[in-house]
Amino acid sequence: MKFYDREEELKILHEVQEQSFGDHSRFTVVTGRRRVGKTKLILKSCEGQPTVYLFVARKNEGELCNKFAQVISRSLDMHFPEGSGTFADVFASLMELGRYRSFNLVIDEFQEFFYINESVFSEMQDIWDRYKDETHVNLIVSGSVYTLMYRIFKDAREPLYGRADRNLKVMPFTTSVLKEVLADFSPDYTPDDLLALYTFTGGVPKYVELLMEAGAYDMQAMVDFMIRPGSFFLDEGDFLLIQEFGKKYGNYYSILASIASGRNTMADILALFTGGSIGGQIKRLEEDYAVIGRKRPVLSKEGTQNVRYEIADNFLRFWFRYINRNRDFIETGNLHGLAELIKADYPTYSGWVLERYFRQQLSEQMLYRNIGSWWETSKGKGGAQNEVDIVAIHADGKRVLIGEVKRQRKNFKPELLQQKAEYLRTRLFNKYEIETRCFTLEDM
Repeated sequence: MKFYDREEELKILHEVQEQSFGDHSRFTVVTGRRRVGKTKLILKSCEGQPTVYLFVARKNEGELCNKFAQVISRSLDMHFPEGSGTFADVFASLMELGRYRSFNLVIDEFQEFFYINESVFSEMQDIWDRYKDETHVNLIVSGSVYTLMYRIFKDAREPLYGRADRNLKVMPFTTSVLKEVLADFSPDYTPDDLLALYTFTGGVPKYVELLMEAGAYDMQAMVDFMIRPGSFFLDEGDFLLIQEFGKKYGNYYSILASIASGRNTMADILALFTGGSIGGQIKRLEEDYAVIGRKRPVLSKEGTQNVRYEIADNFLRFWFRYINRNRDFIETGNLHGLAELIKADYPTYSGWVLERYFRQQLSEQMLYRNIGSWWETSKGKGGAQNEVDIVAIHADGKRVLIGEVKRQRKNFKPELLQQKAEYLRTRLFNKYEIETRCFTLEDM
């Protein structure tokens, strides 16, 4: 698949590269979930320039450094001696070389040094501080394990804290880029095809690439491709999360499974656990791992108890709802049955994802200061007015968009949405100009 998007990220990386080569060394940290295209982006930014790319595999440090020496020799067309023994020696030699040569130094999966030799971070700090102002190395490190990368670079107690000149977080493709990709591979795609691609991948480039190159352009083909013997997607959730959670992942998985199934309030989640407190684990899922997000009704106060949790990542939400929840299908080899279950439930599940799609699409327009939904916990006189799919407050603070999301326009009831809008006017928006709108598949 060709390289899509990333214009803004490439602009930043090229600016830092020019500064590194023309002035003095710079240090950039690139983060983002696995499969989001960090490595491809970094290497794209390095095209046409001398580049050393070092991948940190979890192995003996001496063996790793010998491999690095071979890569450096080949990349810079020079002899770089093996047998240095430690990464600190390799890094110091590269920085010394940077006195006379300008080059990119990319260290991928940087957090793995935590398991190989944790002292690498303090040794790098000392070497970097001594050499950076007198050399021309464009140092880029990237990593996928959120907790470790955050600890290495954002914890004030850690040696590399404050050393990065730029921090770049790579996000999944936007909705407009997803449309561009699908149009390239399937010019006659339907809105439902686009929704399926968003539902299953959330715009994560690797997942999009796998589906497109397999010719899976509609919901049926996507499900059949993902749910088949030996599929990459079946184990992907475990691969993404167990490295973050470690061995004690049982309760975390139970919490995520509850949220994915729609039991997403604190009371719903607590009902699954007969003993012990899980408040700390929910807090870690939200703050340390960034796997879940807390949703409050638009304009509600920070401390409100009217909170719903959601899994932040579309693929993980799908994986917990269908694959993790139905492991018995996989263990018995009944993948056809699992695929049919997903297809049968898709209209219901994707209807909920469609709301998320339109909120993201509105956010990408950069016209609004606050985008979310609104609901009340009680079902009093408001009745049907107690839930609103989309509430988007314009940047001017004078206008608000109140929207209903339906897969098909024929199911939309304009008078009901107008009632909800008037109810919200009396509660929150009496000084706002209110626009109402129905969002359907046709508007994607």
